Parts: sequence; structure tokens; C-alpha cells
Amino acid sequence: MATREASATTRLSARTLFRSEAAQKLLAFGALIVIFIFFSVVSPFFLTRDNVIGILLATAVNGILALGVTFVIITAGIDLSVGTVMTLSAMTTAVAIAVWGLPIPLGILVGLLTGGVAGLVNGLVISRMKIPPFVATLGMMMMARGLALVIPAALFGSVKPVYFTDTPVFNQITMGSVIGSVIPALPVPNAVLILFGAALIASFILTKTILGRYAVAIGSNEEATRLSGVNVANWKTAIYALCGLFSGLAGVVIASRLNSAQPGLGAGYELDAIAAVVIGGTSLSGGEGTILGTLIGAFLMSTLTNGLRILGVPQEWQMVVTGAIVILAVYLDILRRRAR
Repeated sequence: MATREASATTRLSARTLFRSEAAQKLLAFGALIVIFIFFSVVSPFFLTRDNVIGILLATAVNGILALGVTFVIITAGIDLSVGTVMTLSAMTTAVAIAVWGLPIPLGILVGLLTGGVAGLVNGLVISRMKIPPFVATLGMMMMARGLALVIPAALFGSVKPVYFTDTPVFNQITMGSVIGSVIPALPVPNAVLILFGAALIASFILTKTILGRYAVAIGSNEEATRLSGVNVANWKTAIYALCGLFSGLAGVVIASRLNSAQPGLGAGYELDAIAAVVIGGTSLSGGEGTILGTLIGAFLMSTLTNGLRILGVPQEWQMVVTGAIVILAVYLDILRRRAR
């Protein structure tokens, strides 16, 4: 009798763990460890200092984009424009600094505002015009992509990159290493510090501010939130604007990393960002998600892509693997919600 009760208790605990919000996050972290060990064993080039730094740099940009997307998906929305808004923000930053000659802090502010305005427009179109997020942000994606091409064409007569040739210090914002100057054995790029700093800010907003609480409430039950007296339209607009600000920050980071603004860059980044968020445990149905889970998902995506590239897997098959992982992550979330 006691044995059956203990067995039932064990099964109940297992089901409770599977239903918990931390379940998918734990699965993602475990998968990250397994992938890291696997690639370290099969390739002698994976676990090297330069390659690990490359993974960190790749995660920095995708991770910052994913932070903003986390807030949107928690509201049961979607933002397909983050990649091209990032490119547009990088372009406006480059124009402000390299063409107009503005001080670097002002140029960075221009890039951040570019992303914020794009996100604000997304929010207004979705909340005021009642256009579905998929359609609204798809339109913004196309507009931002076009503007990123129009700006250099209008300035130089042709579509070409804008380089920070006269401001080499701009590159050091992300590629320099504050930690490396203190501990030479750990030349961690500043871009990684920017990612973790942005993650701390995002976590504070999500867990400690009214914006974060209303994001969760809207994603859990938008109609009930509206009936409780919350101005859902205003808060939705603010959330999309916040996502745009993170896209603007990612644009500044990638421009500094490449020491240039590439007009054609950004396509596909939105899919990687959404994948990182979903893999990290944020539900596409809305109402739940964590910044830590998003970071884990971003590192998993970067590690997987890097490992497959080192093994010589063609890019098209890398996309196949990534897509399969996203489908699996969404399916696990569906199973978890059914169990709950």
C-alpha cells in the first residue's frame, strides 16, 4: 500500500514539474548543455577561445532582439519586423555618426529612437486600427527593409554600406573588452556585457513594473484585463514600442560590431529571435515567459548554428534543423498546457 502511494506521489510530482512554467526552460538548458558537450567531442575546433567568443558575439545581437520579442509574445502577439528594424536602426546610426558627423552618443540615440518609433507605429496600428499583429508587423518589416535601402541610395546615389572609417572608437563599444583589460585571459567582448545589461533591464521591467504585469495579464486574458479597467490599447502600444527600442539597440550593436551598416542585413534575424523566445519557454499563446528562458534559448540557437557550421553542414540544412527544433519547442508547450 505504501509503495503504491509513493509511486503515485512520484508520478504526481513528475506531472507537476512538467506542467510548471520552469519545465521548458529546464529542457532548453539541458539541451544547451548536451549540444555544447556533443560539439566539443566531435570537433576539436569548437571548444576554442576564439570560437566561444564568436558564439557570444552571435548571441549578443540575436539575444537583444529576442528580449524585445519576449514582451510581445507574452501578450500573445508577434513582431516580424525586428530584423529589418534593426537594419534600419543600424543605418540611421551610421548616417548620423559617419555622414552627419554627430557625436557618438547622439548617433546611438538616433538608432534607439529609430527602433522605438518603428515599434510605436506597430503598436498604434495593432491597438488602434485593430490590424492583426502578424499583418501589421509584416508591413513594417517591408517598410523598414525598403527604407534601409532608400537612405544610402538617396545619400550616395547607390545602395552600399556606410562605414565608420573616421570613428574607429565606435567599433570598440562592442568589440573592445572591459573584462579583458582587467583579466587578459578573459577577453569577453563588450557586446556580451551589453546583452546581459539589457537582459537585467528587461527582467526588471517584466517582473517589477506595471508594464510587465499588464503584459502578462493581456496575454493571459485580454478581455478580462480590459473589463478590469486597464487601457489595453495604450499598454499594447507601449509594449511594441519597447520591443522597437530593443531592436534599435541591436542595430547599434551590430553596426558597432561590423564597423559599418549593411543595407541588406537583417533578413531572417526575426525568425531566430522568435525561435529563441519560444525555445526558452515563452508560450505563443501568451501569458507566460521569462527573460532567463529567452537568454537560454538565444545561446542554444547560436551554439547549434555555430556547431553545425564547424561540422560543415550546409546552411540550408542548418535552417531545416532550426525549424525542427522550433516545432518541437512549440509542441512541448502545447503538451504542457494540455497537461495543466
